[in-house]
Amino acid sequence: MHEFQCRKHCGACCIAPSIKHPFFGMPHGKPAGVMCSNLDKNSMQCTIWNTSHYPNVCKQFAPDIDICGKNRDQALEIISTLELDTIPSSSSKTKNK
Repeated sequence: MHEFQCRKHCGACCIAPSIKHPFFGMPHGKPAGVMCSNLDKNSMQCTIWNTSHYPNVCKQFAPDIDICGKNRDQALEIISTLELDTIPSSSSKTKNK
C-alpha cells in the first residue's frame, strides 16, 4: 500500500481550515475559508513549505484520503465540515450563574 500524496493544484488544506495563531505572512492567523497568503494562486502550492517559516500546525497535517476525498471539491467540503464541527459551541463559553 502506498502513502497518499497531496493532489496537485488543490490547496484545500490551505483554504478551508482556520489557523488561530499568527504565522509568516498572516500576522493575525487565517480565518476558515480564506486562502493562505503563502499559497501560490497559480500552482496552488505553499511558497514556504519546508522552510523555517512553515507553521507547525501545517507540519502536523498529513494528506489522507479520508480528509482529501476523491478531488479538490470533496477536500474543501470535508475540511470545511471538520472546521465547523470543531468550533466550540457558544453554550460551552458561558457558565451557569
